Amino acid sequence: MNKRVLLGMSGGVDSSVAAILLQEQGYEVIGITMKLYEGEIEGSCCGLSSTLDAKRVCDYLKIPHYTLNFKEEFDKYVIQDFIQNYAQCRTPNPCIECNKYLKFGKMYEKALELECDYISTGHYAKIEYDEKYKRNVLKVANARAKDQSYVLYNMPDYLLDKVKLPLGNFNNKDEIREIARKYNLPVANKPDSEDICFIPEGNYKRFLENNSDIKSKEGNIVNTEGKVLGIHTGLYKYTIGQRKGLGISNSEPLYVIGFNQPKNELIVGSENELYKKEFEVSNINLLLYKEIKEPMSVQVKTRYSAMCHDATITQNGDRIKVVFDEPQKSITPGQSAVFYDGDIVIGGGKIMN
Repeated sequence: MNKRVLLGMSGGVDSSVAAILLQEQGYEVIGITMKLYEGEIEGSCCGLSSTLDAKRVCDYLKIPHYTLNFKEEFDKYVIQDFIQNYAQCRTPNPCIECNKYLKFGKMYEKALELECDYISTGHYAKIEYDEKYKRNVLKVANARAKDQSYVLYNMPDYLLDKVKLPLGNFNNKDEIREIARKYNLPVANKPDSEDICFIPEGNYKRFLENNSDIKSKEGNIVNTEGKVLGIHTGLYKYTIGQRKGLGISNSEPLYVIGFNQPKNELIVGSENELYKKEFEVSNINLLLYKEIKEPMSVQVKTRYSAMCHDATITQNGDRIKVVFDEPQKSITPGQSAVFYDGDIVIGGGKIMN
């Protein structure tokens, strides 16, 4: 009997091609699309049009397709986390929370109900057996420009034996689209969705104002010496490293370098003041160790779009201290720091204030 895989399908080309690849590998594929929020947002991965596209692909490939309502869970674990982070002057990555609680949480529970052996997604990353660690590990995709291992670090470690990532060995998106065209998939030329799926028109400020107690509130823009340089209209409208939109003139460019939330102050400084050599993370998830018992040399990525840089990590209880070999720019609370051993993901955690 063929092994059964529950595949998360967004109606996009990546997850649709993943279905083909899994079928070619001999798996019995079941498609699932998660309904995560009310309304229809243009280009989003889980609106009505995307659900219909996923169903069309499944019908075309003759595989079962289910649409399941996870709006309550999505609101609890993703949207409310997003709001709470901005309320505390942090910049979250909601995709990481969605992967943890929905794709590798609720979807895996559904896979067990359907007696599936594995779950799968259209993420660009690899899970392979590694001789050094004597187990399956999460690795960087061949398509480095599309690699999504960063947003997958928070999956439970036991799922390394239960997840299939069929796109990991391809070198670029063009190869994926070519497969879609070869099979005449109806979504072969569908554009990628890149904005946060639940934010209309990508306007997160308006979303926060319409869906939370966060509202515009004027306060001072100050430098590190406390000198008032201007007025802001709400700390949630800014993130570490931001340069544009400050509304102040200065002899040299100024950047957001921090927040004084009790005083409702936005702190700005020179580009040099954006660099930090060390910070701590909490909410740790380790894929290859129960804990980091000794200082470990790793490479660390602090944003999805950032490069990896050499660092040493040291764990103390429920926190890990990161010390870069060289200071790095725009370390942002709320984002995740992900630790790598070369191409292999060790784990990561949330950057603290």
